[in-house]
This record gives sequence, C-alpha cells and structure tokens, in this order.
Amino acid sequence: MSTAVHFGAGNIGRGFVGLLLHEAGYEVVFADVAAPLIDALASTPSYTVHEAGEGGRDHVVEGYRAVNSATDEDRLVQELARADVVTTAVGPNILRFVAPAIAKGLAARPAGASRVAVMACENAINATDILEREVRAAARDQGLDDAAVDARAVFANTAVDRIVPNQEPGAGLDVRVEPYLEWAIERGPFGDTVPEIPGVTWVEALGPYIERKLFTVNTGHAAAAYFGRAAGKRKISDALADPQIRAKVEAVLQETKALLVAKHGFDPAEQDAYVQKILTRFANAELPDTVDRVGRAPLRKLSRHERFTGPAAELAERGLGTAALLDAMGAALRFDAPDDPEAAELAQLLGGPDPDETLAGRLTGLEPGHPLFEDVVGVVAAARASRRD
Repeated sequence: MSTAVHFGAGNIGRGFVGLLLHEAGYEVVFADVAAPLIDALASTPSYTVHEAGEGGRDHVVEGYRAVNSATDEDRLVQELARADVVTTAVGPNILRFVAPAIAKGLAARPAGASRVAVMACENAINATDILEREVRAAARDQGLDDAAVDARAVFANTAVDRIVPNQEPGAGLDVRVEPYLEWAIERGPFGDTVPEIPGVTWVEALGPYIERKLFTVNTGHAAAAYFGRAAGKRKISDALADPQIRAKVEAVLQETKALLVAKHGFDPAEQDAYVQKILTRFANAELPDTVDRVGRAPLRKLSRHERFTGPAAELAERGLGTAALLDAMGAALRFDAPDDPEAAELAQLLGGPDPDETLAGRLTGLEPGHPLFEDVVGVVAAARASRRD
C-alpha cells in the first residue's frame, strides 16, 4: 500500500487532506507537534468526517498512523523516507519548521526509490514554492544538492478549498465539514506520471485557480466575518442571512470578479455562478462557523498580497473600482474579537502615535504614490476616529 505523510493533524488535516488521501487508498501517517492530538489518534482506530448540510454524507477514516513530530523525529524520518506523498496543512508560517524533517527523509530515501510528491495545502499563493525553498536549504545540511533533491522529490503547488469550522465541544477526533471541496494541483511537475488521488482537479496553470479561490472564497469569508462582527452577528451564516451584510459581501466579490476576469480571462457568467455558489456555502446554517474564528489574524489578512490589499491594489492599478474592498478593510480595522493576539496588536497600532500615512503603509505594505495608497490612508483615519468615539 502507498503511504502519505501529512503534517498537521488538526481539523483541516483530518477532515479534508487526510480524508482524500485515505479514500485514494493511501495509508495516512499524521504528523503533528500536539501531543494530546497525536496520542488520541494513536489510540483510536477510526474517526468520522461528517458533511453538514444538503447532500452531506459521513466518511469513516481508519487504518492511519500518528507520529509526534516534536519528540519522535527518528520515526518521522523513517516514515518520510518511504512515503509516496507528503502534504502539509500547518499554516504558511510553519512550513520552515517542517522542512528540515522532510530534507532528512529525502536523505534517508532508499536508492532507486520513486520520487515523493511534496505538496503544501495551505491558504496561500504558491505555498509549495515556500516549502520547496526551505527543504532545499535544509537538504544542503544533509549533503544533498539541488540535483539530488530533484532525484528524490517533485514539488507541486496546490489550491485547496473546504470550509472546516471550529468543532463543537465533545466531538473528539470526528470533524464536521461542508459537503463542498476542491483540491487543484498543477500537473506540470509530474510529467506523465501523476499520483492517483480521486477528487483532485489537475490543472496546467494553477495561478488563476489559486487567485480565484483566494480572492473569492477567502476574501468573501473574511469580509462576511468583519461585516458580521461589526453588526453584532455570531455566526457566518447569521451574517449572510442579513440582507445588508450579504449585499456588502456580494459587492466585494463583484470587485474581485472584475479583477479575475480582467487578469485571467475567466468567463464573467461562470465567475458570477462561482460567486453565488460561494455565498450559498457561507450561508449554510448547519456549519457552526463564527465570525470571530474566520476574522482572526486581521493583520495578516490586511497585508500586501493577502485577500483585501492584494486584489484592491491590482484593481486600482487597472483603474477599476475598489470601494467595496476598502469598506471591508475598514471593517477589518475595527475587528476586536477577544483572545485574538493580532486583533489586540491592531488596536494598539491604531491607538498609537504613528501618522495615518505611516500606519497605512505598515498595515498594507503599500508605498506612497501607489494608486490605492491615499484611499487606504483615509480608511485608516476613519477607523481610528471610530475607535475614539
């Protein structure tokens, strides 16, 4: 049986990537630093992925193994050395921490073994490129040059899409997810031999699909959270049930649609249908997804190439409208969810002494002179004024 090592045994790892790999016939090895989670997986023979909403089904995942990547590196390297697929769902900022183990696994790979497919399944553009750079750097410490890495591994970028909310207390290892999922992987790096993973969409050029997902699903989800939080809503579905909030989110996605059509040539009618499908997914009342969870990390989500500033900057450069995205950025600046360190840091920045222009640049990475910059300065000034009131 083929083996897949997946870094990140959390809800997305168990409820999306691990599930698809299991259903593709791989023996899945979950790797994580969370000891209680790994211990639970090691002592439990199966868990169930529950699809919530119309058409949802239950999927039982079994026959997996679990390894603590913080305390049992030797075993992890052994698993990596014989893996056919390595995937991650740990967050883009954590990829540099898993790269050394992958490099050691490549160094320990038996002579003549087929190349392992390495894919980062993160909410970031070209996350596998980030992981590949880190793995190649770490591989040099193992005596492997780039040619040796190329002989042992193939790296492919992916785009992943499935709403996996925080789970209800007492769920254990079971995961509640939406029925919809999409996992797109670029075909080119694999040549004529692609892994057998039913449910994957193989594409020649991944960039447009990554941006379509990021600037529709992620932008829309975060916009719903920030507009919903400002209106006192608790769940994302509550926010979408409010006609005024739904209209604001839809206006944001009409702007990102304009960018995607202009930049990548997506058919306008198909993109409209995609937007409506996304809004229907957000409105699924059976998903207990909260505005606080989805809105977490506002500093990252406001940064230069993320879901708001990224598309708004490109729209402004093309002379296209950005009013709805700027409105969403203003709502993000007002996000004050408890227990979110970034929300607390954002509040400190907005209450600090930096001029509006300095803070606008720091938050968004935009330079003075960019066609969006002055508008962002105005949004920052308005957010500061609202927090003082």
